[in-house]
Amino acid sequence: MAYAIELTRRAERDLLDLYEYLAAEHSPAARRWLNGLERAIFALNRYTGRCPLAPDATKAGWPLRRLLYGKKPDIYRILFEILEARKVVRIVTIRHVARDEFANSEQWKNKS
Repeated sequence: MAYAIELTRRAERDLLDLYEYLAAEHSPAARRWLNGLERAIFALNRYTGRCPLAPDATKAGWPLRRLLYGKKPDIYRILFEILEARKVVRIVTIRHVARDEFANSEQWKNKS
């Protein structure tokens, strides 16, 4: 059974920030890259378990998974949780791999 994909407000902001940062409305290459990112996110509806637990989330005690997207040096982590009871994949944030890891689960949850 396919899962629904749900983006937190933070994940939506992350996508908008990426769109603006890449000036995607003026760049066909940037639009293609972002479209590929969105396709990768929405492919999680069928392949939820293919991604490992995110190391920083595991340290924080929150079982988030991560999907890596892109090529060096532009690799992004899509951090998500699987809500089995609701059959939902909830995208929490989209972060460049060079960004610091979060330290605790409350910090994660407060950013949703």
